[in-house]
Amino acid sequence: MRAERRAAACLAALVLTAVLAAACSPGTPGGPGTRATGVTAPPEPGTTPSLSAPADLTAAVAGDLAALEESTGRRVGVYARDTGTGATVAYRADERFGYASTLKALAVGEVLAGRPASVLDEPLTVAPDDVAGAGHAPVTGDAAGTDLTIAALGAAAVSESDNGALNVLLRHLGGPAALQAALAARGDTTTRVDADEPELNAFTPGGEARTSTPRALAGGLATYALGDVLDPAVRETYVGWLTASTTGPDAIRAGTPDGWTVGDKTGTAGRYGSRNDIAVVWPPGRQPIVLAVLTDHPDEAAEPDDAVLAAAARSVLAAYPG
Repeated sequence: MRAERRAAACLAALVLTAVLAAACSPGTPGGPGTRATGVTAPPEPGTTPSLSAPADLTAAVAGDLAALEESTGRRVGVYARDTGTGATVAYRADERFGYASTLKALAVGEVLAGRPASVLDEPLTVAPDDVAGAGHAPVTGDAAGTDLTIAALGAAAVSESDNGALNVLLRHLGGPAALQAALAARGDTTTRVDADEPELNAFTPGGEARTSTPRALAGGLATYALGDVLDPAVRETYVGWLTASTTGPDAIRAGTPDGWTVGDKTGTAGRYGSRNDIAVVWPPGRQPIVLAVLTDHPDEAAEPDDAVLAAAARSVLAAYPG
């Protein structure tokens, strides 16, 4: 009898774990316009919830990724998670890489978090210091001393990787330390936010400053693009900026099957061959896959190579059934 009670208790715990995991996943399959409600329908009468653990698909692609590293001389870090099944790929997923401009996706998400749709129309002043020496600033470069809406700045930062736009939004948040505190409050104690543009690119391999991990960046992107921290209308706009990104056609997008939708944010540090891409990928009729691919090279003067990211994405996404 005691053994039966123990077995029943174990089964109940497993069912509770499965239910909690389902509640944290988007509610229905669909493309970027689908709004996650955080509510999961109960199983149909007569069905039994699956108690199996999410699949770890790393072994299926580890050989390909190791060969890619060997042939290119680069370090490749990957984390992917199917938000429907929970199946993951984790290759160097907890190693640190310079995040470069992928941080913009998290910073913009945090500016929008917990705010009503009217936040998009809020004006912010572009200060001269936001753009002076910032580097790539196709939208804000000529806007010093003027006001731009948060919508305009968010689109510039995410879709066009405008450095000045990030600086304005980061200053609005309270600076790098404020963003780091906000990320930590959401559970990301990994990402180190130490500077704005362009200094945030100045990472050193083996150091912690201005770095994160594939797992942390993928999780952060999922929080804003697929979670419930953004107002539904704001989230739809945010995801639209990701899908409209112009900076990575030859990165993850190039390794994605035809007919799949990609929303991504790239990053290039300009040192150690650093080139990154974090994305949400929507297969037709299925829940999205969150994917982060981070790369670097031991030679500080090495150039970035989008083909490495595309090859990694192609191998990882091919491992997911269906």
